[in-house]
Amino acid sequence: MARGAVLAISMLAGAGTSFAYSGSADEQQACTSDVFRLCSAYIPNEDRIVACLNKHMAKLSPACRSVMKGEKPKSKSGDTR
Repeated sequence: MARGAVLAISMLAGAGTSFAYSGSADEQQACTSDVFRLCSAYIPNEDRIVACLNKHMAKLSPACRSVMKGEKPKSKSGDTR
C-alpha cells in the first residue's frame, strides 16, 4: 500500500517513467505532503522514498503513518457513523 502511494507521488513529481499505480487516492493524498517535506531529495526513487518515510515514521502525519503501517487512511469527509 505504501509503495502505491509513494509511486503515485513519484509520478506526479515528474518521474518520467510509466509505472502501475496500485494505491488509492486516499493513500496518495495521505503521504504527498510528507514525501515533499521529508523525502523530496529521493524523488523519483520509490525504494529510497519508502526507506526515508520509514526512517522518519515519528515525523509523519497521522494519515501517512497509517498508510505506512498498512492501515487504511481515514477519510476527510467527516463521516463519523
